[in-house]
Amino acid sequence: MKVFGLTGGIGMGKSAAERWLRARGVPVIDTDLLAREIVEPDQPALAEIQHAFGKEFLTSDGRLNREALAQLVFSNRDALHRLEAITHPRIEALWQKQVAQWRSEKLRLAVVVIPLLFETAAETGLDATLCVACSPATQQQRLAERGWNAAQIRQRIAAQWPVEKKMARADFVAWSEGGLEVLAAQLTRILGLGK
Repeated sequence: MKVFGLTGGIGMGKSAAERWLRARGVPVIDTDLLAREIVEPDQPALAEIQHAFGKEFLTSDGRLNREALAQLVFSNRDALHRLEAITHPRIEALWQKQVAQWRSEKLRLAVVVIPLLFETAAETGLDATLCVACSPATQQQRLAERGWNAAQIRQRIAAQWPVEKKMARADFVAWSEGGLEVLAAQLTRILGLGK
């Protein structure tokens, strides 16, 4: 079995690659989804976040106020590191458990989507790494289409390694500039899906 870690800069095509892989039956786990699961009401991580940051980061119905917390952590490095110390170990434990399950099932291929793959040294638990990337201009355009302003875009990009550094560390790079058809052809070749 080969487990790929898929990463890339924010807005560079990870989600498009993930959707394409899922549509082809490739087992995929997305750590962004795990990050949402671990902060649901009654989860220990949510209680720790409340203790670390205060009740003002919860909504009236006891859920995490993601927007308020994002505004804080993407403008304050210390707050970001405190949040990551709460969430990252839990997220890693969950994806590692899923990978162990896949290995026990002797699957041929699986993918773990980890935006902060190299930042968290997650590559040590994977067989290969794949970085999805595009030009800075395309990245800016995609993030603006999400409704983010220039300051939000700068903050989010600054919270991750530069994509050039990720590309240099990755075993494979897929360029998402040319649309889904071009990206799909690269993924097919890199992951050996045509075999």
